[in-house]
Amino acid sequence: MYAVVRSGGKQERVAQGEQLRVELIDAPVDSEVQLDAVLVVDGDRVLATPQELVGSMVTARVVGTELGPKVRGFTYKPKTNQRRRWGHRQRYTTLEITGIAVPQGR
Repeated sequence: MYAVVRSGGKQERVAQGEQLRVELIDAPVDSEVQLDAVLVVDGDRVLATPQELVGSMVTARVVGTELGPKVRGFTYKPKTNQRRRWGHRQRYTTLEITGIAVPQGR
């Protein structure tokens, strides 16, 4: 069984036991979070419409946080002595998928 979840404006395919890196979530380490399921595939069944997904949940445990790679940039406009150097480092939360729940009878 696997599911496609939405987090931080992105969608990821997950299965139980996998670890997933998503954009920073405001949750303490070892806490449980729930992710929005967009699609659930359970053997021969595919649940994709909002009516079918009512009651479906993907739960995950927060493992920790980490930093992504450093991105450096530089802007420059000629003849005006206008220069700007900037940098960015995205923060991520690592999640471990603990369960995919599908309501019975669907």
